[in-house]
Amino acid sequence: MQPLPYIEKNKDRFISELFELLRIPSVSADSKYKADVLKTAEAVKEKIKTAGADTVEICPTAGYPIVYGEKIIDPSLPTVLVYGHYDVQPADPINLWTSPPFEPVLKDGNIYARGACDDKGQMYMHVKAFEFMMQTNSLPCNIKFMIEGEEEIGSDNLGIFVANNKEKLKADIILISDTGIIANDIPSLTVGLRGLSYLEVEVTGPNRDLHSGLYGGAVANPINVLCEMIAGMKDENNHITIPGFYDDVEVLSTEERAEMAKAPFSLDEYKKALDLSDINGEKGYSTNERISIRPTLDVNGIWGGYTGEGAKTVIASKAYAKISMRLVPNQISDKMTKLFTAYFEKAAPPSVKVKVTPHHGGEAVVTPSNSVAYKAASMAMEKTFGKKPIPFRSGGSIPIVAMFKSELGLDSVLMGFGLDSDAIHSPNEHFGVFNYLKGIETIPYFYQYFAELSKK
Repeated sequence: MQPLPYIEKNKDRFISELFELLRIPSVSADSKYKADVLKTAEAVKEKIKTAGADTVEICPTAGYPIVYGEKIIDPSLPTVLVYGHYDVQPADPINLWTSPPFEPVLKDGNIYARGACDDKGQMYMHVKAFEFMMQTNSLPCNIKFMIEGEEEIGSDNLGIFVANNKEKLKADIILISDTGIIANDIPSLTVGLRGLSYLEVEVTGPNRDLHSGLYGGAVANPINVLCEMIAGMKDENNHITIPGFYDDVEVLSTEERAEMAKAPFSLDEYKKALDLSDINGEKGYSTNERISIRPTLDVNGIWGGYTGEGAKTVIASKAYAKISMRLVPNQISDKMTKLFTAYFEKAAPPSVKVKVTPHHGGEAVVTPSNSVAYKAASMAMEKTFGKKPIPFRSGGSIPIVAMFKSELGLDSVLMGFGLDSDAIHSPNEHFGVFNYLKGIETIPYFYQYFAELSKK
């Protein structure tokens, strides 16, 4: 198996085809893009079919459809189920992009576009790796694709689809590239993900916006109240003050934390990349620990009152915020949502009314690093990067990984190729051409080693 000559011959086409997908604004969170999301599903279907799948179909759900495809070469061989998503985050704020978010450009070795890394570029690596194996008659395993269109809005319908299609999705391992590596010269495999609870809060004061001169000082300002309530959610050590918040938190041993600390990390470079003079976080933990093994609470958006040009002196009737909690193993998302809701309702002064609306959530997960599939992924990365990958825990969340385990009984291999600097969910998201092509090169070796190790 030699992927490099095939990749070198076809790399311009591989990039051009990815550009085609990136031009479609498949923003699942905004209903005005519904036609584009559906168009992307059809495009992904055609790409998988052209690559060599025998069966490819658009599977309807109550929301956006799931693209399913398969190539079964021998039922007695191992089967790999590839998961990815074709929907993307909103591009806002548009004015901070240096090029239009849905007009991909190649600059400084990077592909700039919304979805370039998360997850169209990483998902499409698998399609092109599959194409290579089909064109060179080197596919050693059965392969199934399950590419969804609602990952960025919580994958609400994926669980239903999985529960209703267990036979169709029968496999030996799930392979996912929606994570990253430490650096292009430091390959790594993700072995842990944080869970998530995402909520929206609403604080209501008077029954209408009020003149701030006539009513200021006599009527509670919902925006002020909301800010005070949010500020009270953390103490001076950045510990979260919600009662019971830390009760179920997994505590790693000194030895485990020492092993984590071996991963290469430069605090100076970290601060420089973010243009920060100092870092901030929970007292008693390193930066890497804060973003991987510790839970968090963050305000993702806050609004209310007048925000237009010029001045309008009002006390707003309502104030809003979107808040997310990243959770660690043993913290159950439903329980944490209830704890937050109880805290927020109790913390509100009698001068306002509050409402908490849960959006979506998911559980933290730690994947095995001693399995055949993990060993195959490690060998594949060592083959193409020239060094053994480091296992590490990511601060991000892929809630469906825990769901796959509970519904299908399958572990996942998280073999991503993105970088922290790729600005996913942010303006100017990008994906390195090196990373895109390295993924296409590495994935076939995973299949080769997984098939070989599965025989032993």
